[in-house]
Amino acid sequence: MLELYPYIFKRKSYHLFRDNKTKEQYRDNYHITSSEIEDIYNAFKTFTPLIKDIKVEIKVAKNEEATCKRGQEYVVLFYSEKKPNYLQNIGFLGEQLDLYLASKNIGALWFGIGSAKEKEVNGLSFVHMIAICKVPSDSFRKDMFKSKRRETSEIYEGSKYTDIANIVRFAPSSCNLQPWKMVDASKGIEVYRIKRPFLRGIIPLRKIVYQNLIDIGIFMCFIALALENSKIKYELIVSNDDEESKEEEVLACLFKIGEEND
Repeated sequence: MLELYPYIFKRKSYHLFRDNKTKEQYRDNYHITSSEIEDIYNAFKTFTPLIKDIKVEIKVAKNEEATCKRGQEYVVLFYSEKKPNYLQNIGFLGEQLDLYLASKNIGALWFGIGSAKEKEVNGLSFVHMIAICKVPSDSFRKDMFKSKRRETSEIYEGSKYTDIANIVRFAPSSCNLQPWKMVDASKGIEVYRIKRPFLRGIIPLRKIVYQNLIDIGIFMCFIALALENSKIKYELIVSNDDEESKEEEVLACLFKIGEEND
């Protein structure tokens, strides 16, 4: 996973795929090739899952196969078994794909309110999608720290891993809910899922937990990459958190750090 870390600073969410000219001119100059699509499938097979025994597949589909109209070229559809923590697993794997796409100058958007025409593939259920489009290399972030995100003090309680928290607060959020908190713990870093219904925007209240669980997987991926980049050994222990959870604040996982991992 570590090779993806530099692209944390490059990636951004493309809410609309266009340049300063017309959409037609943009699409005439930038295209995802068939070999790049094949590379996406091959790269996905190499990514590290959060939960190893959950079957997952992706499909790089044409736009008419999904309800997403952001000027993208394709959508990447995620399908999964429905097992405990399957949503977090999709977030964890999908964020690796997001970073990989940035390395290939392919822009991406976690599209949290879309649906796919094909609800099931090989017995796996549709979970989420990422819209993608080839974009100019200079359209990515030039200074991540100028992006508008929650302050470190808002998402982190502690002092030992401030540098880590200052990076991971820039994790993308599928509907920009940013439902996370890091806490220093005796055994490492605890991550909590925070319900933030007052920021749900156009998302129906019933879908908030669903999206938050995916977002927590994305956040876990960022923390794992940041720890690995800092050469900090860890064991990731995932809690059993699901769509039935009613609490406002739920322990999502523990990054166990210390002598136990030496």
